[in-house]
Amino acid sequence: MKTTISRRQMLSQCSTGFGLMALSGLMSQKAFGVERMVGPHFTPRARNVIFCYMSGGVSHLDSFDPKPLLKKMAGQPMPVKVERTMFNNNGSIFPSPFEFKRHGTHGIEISSMFPKLAEMCADDLTVIRSMTSKVNEHAQGNYAFHTGFPVMGFPSAGAWINYGLGSVNQNLPGFVVLQSGGAVPPHGGVGLYSSGFLPAQHQASIITADGQDAVANITPKEADSIQRGRLDFVRGMDADFLASAGHDAQVEAAVKNYETAYRMQSAVPELVDLRGESEATKKLYGLDDPHPQKAAYARQCLLARRLIERGVRFVELSCLTEGGIGAGGAPNPWDQHGDLEKGHGIMANQVDQPIAALLVDLKQRGLLEDTIVIWAGEFGRTPFSQGGTGRDHNPFGYSIWLAGGGFKPGVVYGETDELGYHVVDKPVSIYDLWATILHQLGLNHEKLTYLSGGRNFRLTDVFGNVIKDIIA
Repeated sequence: MKTTISRRQMLSQCSTGFGLMALSGLMSQKAFGVERMVGPHFTPRARNVIFCYMSGGVSHLDSFDPKPLLKKMAGQPMPVKVERTMFNNNGSIFPSPFEFKRHGTHGIEISSMFPKLAEMCADDLTVIRSMTSKVNEHAQGNYAFHTGFPVMGFPSAGAWINYGLGSVNQNLPGFVVLQSGGAVPPHGGVGLYSSGFLPAQHQASIITADGQDAVANITPKEADSIQRGRLDFVRGMDADFLASAGHDAQVEAAVKNYETAYRMQSAVPELVDLRGESEATKKLYGLDDPHPQKAAYARQCLLARRLIERGVRFVELSCLTEGGIGAGGAPNPWDQHGDLEKGHGIMANQVDQPIAALLVDLKQRGLLEDTIVIWAGEFGRTPFSQGGTGRDHNPFGYSIWLAGGGFKPGVVYGETDELGYHVVDKPVSIYDLWATILHQLGLNHEKLTYLSGGRNFRLTDVFGNVIKDIIA
């Protein structure tokens, strides 16, 4: 009996077969080409991002935005209207317990919390003193900073960037979150690293920098030949399901994740093996430091450099809680509602040397010009006290900094009022910040969109302007 098939059936079956042939080839190789999803839309100034997220809300008044008036008015009531705070336990004006000095050839003022950063990297920083947020609570603030929306369900910036630019290393995911020393995600949980409605392959992979297995189950439990047989069987089943599902993007993403997971079995152990790093480099970062949290964060910073070297698009680092008086909770270790001097001092000691070393190391290797380093939290702190020795949340004006990636070094942008309470010059929203980051990566933030639920969404929602004054 003669069997005939339609043109549509022939194309469908053949295309599936070609896909399996291609997949089989890819699974036997170590890497393949550049996978480009959307852009770049124009020539980029940077290729990668390292995001040092200071979860909990670092006080700008005690780090990068000195306000001498606070010292003159110490203990007095606020002379302006006080907005509602998180706990409404508001006290009098609270001057910084840290000393500020000018550093570098540009004279950027940095507090005594960050001696290594001030000494080694002041001229590499682009400080924004006019950052704002629309929310005043940790989980909402974390989601707003990561996704542009104060609720879960939307793609993280790392997922957007991975979607927009694709991967240059198929052995590793394009978006990685590093953890060490028992670090946990900020308030809001792992949804902060989600791909949202983007294909699932763009979500973050969490790598535990100091764990026995950097990724759960990364060490094969069976011989490669047995595993390959299992993968071939699963691949065939997936191909049949993919064809019946009409080549659904999420199903294709799941298949893609299997590929990446298989390749990571060799790539991740090599990544976290630091035996090839010199003792001088390890010492520069502080891996030998007796302080366990500092050494753990130092390992994250060194791995961030190694990930960038291997082409990973977006790497986020995680702060560690240290417990005790003055420390914030595990998800928000910079959250000092009491004993700010001690708590901020502990946290600054944890990250100061490792981040300074990261900038120095990137610069020495010629990587800083292609890499954007972001240092930021979800909001700032109030100029008045809470409970006498702490500060409440302040979304009306705070500081962050950028380095590398074509930004003007040694620049201070924007200004808060004399009390450090509200922005009075050049306000910057999270949409402006991400629009600028995307611009440096060669992506037009208005064109980087994804259709979901009948609407084209983007990282910057319907807002955002590129901050041209800080671009070199």
